[in-house]
Amino acid sequence: MTGFTFSPVFGWLISGILAAALAFMAVTEIVLFVRRRANSDETVVAAIRRTLMLLIATIMVLTPSTVSSTTSRAVNATDVIVAVDTTGSMAVADAQYGSDQTVTRIEAARDAVHGLTDAYPDASFAAIRFGASGTLDVPLTPDVPAIDNWADTLAVESTSTSSGSSLDTPIDQLLVTAKAIREAHPDDAIILYLISDGEQTSNVTRRTFSSLRQYLDDGFTIGMGSTAGGKIPIIADGVSAGDSNNTGQWVIDPDTGQPGVSKMDEDTLKAIADEISGTYAAMNATTTAANALSAKASNQWKVTTTVKERTRVTSTLWPLAIALTALLAWEIGAWLAASRRFL
Repeated sequence: MTGFTFSPVFGWLISGILAAALAFMAVTEIVLFVRRRANSDETVVAAIRRTLMLLIATIMVLTPSTVSSTTSRAVNATDVIVAVDTTGSMAVADAQYGSDQTVTRIEAARDAVHGLTDAYPDASFAAIRFGASGTLDVPLTPDVPAIDNWADTLAVESTSTSSGSSLDTPIDQLLVTAKAIREAHPDDAIILYLISDGEQTSNVTRRTFSSLRQYLDDGFTIGMGSTAGGKIPIIADGVSAGDSNNTGQWVIDPDTGQPGVSKMDEDTLKAIADEISGTYAAMNATTTAANALSAKASNQWKVTTTVKERTRVTSTLWPLAIALTALLAWEIGAWLAASRRFL
């Protein structure tokens, strides 16, 4: 659909004043010609030519334009950020994930990631692991098998690397990742899944996750392990840790001299969920990421297509510019001819 309108380049106020002044000059030209016709050598043709130039300039100041409507189709996708805790406590074998079988927390975390990729078949994913530091292992990609392969390789840190769990370790990397996604895909929905046992053993006070709210549309914390807890196996350097087989050696609690017990901290995970305005769920024998959170959430954040109608205004000054140029050339030619007669 097309139409016609005026779109003054200097705004209606300034352009309106200029147009009024030019129109007044055109009327003045006619009035002066009529009054001085008997005592002037100005011809009727010259008066009409000059009046037309002023009228064309008046219209050009108001910038005549055509309006055309276009329809665009915007695709609003979902971007899922998965952050998995790989600290030593994730090697504790006290987790259950959709069955009565007890597995390590890191094994349950792997299954949770697979459940999320199944729940969001049309989404893009970014994968972050955090322990002593937060690392973006897989930048945002629609390649779901790449995320599944990443999940299969997840392993906890070696015991020598760990220096006390701090759950705020991934905040900086999460902020950078979420900000980059939001800037690159402003219409997308960004969902965060933080998978952890919630244990905080560092003496440093945990920072809040609330700074992430500005970039997230939704967020979830998924608890791995049990509140009863379990002993933490010693993981040697270079060993693929996190599965149920270990040497029977345990991390010793320096206060008691006995093997340390790691317990899932639901209060901390609930607090983090509240900080990102999200939801917390603990994984157990009957609960998985798919049936606890993702089924409902992935339905809410489906890929959607939105049709938007936009209007475009295009100025059409060129016909008037050609006409004005022709009249000016005529006026200059007439002036040169009259000047030669006076020589």
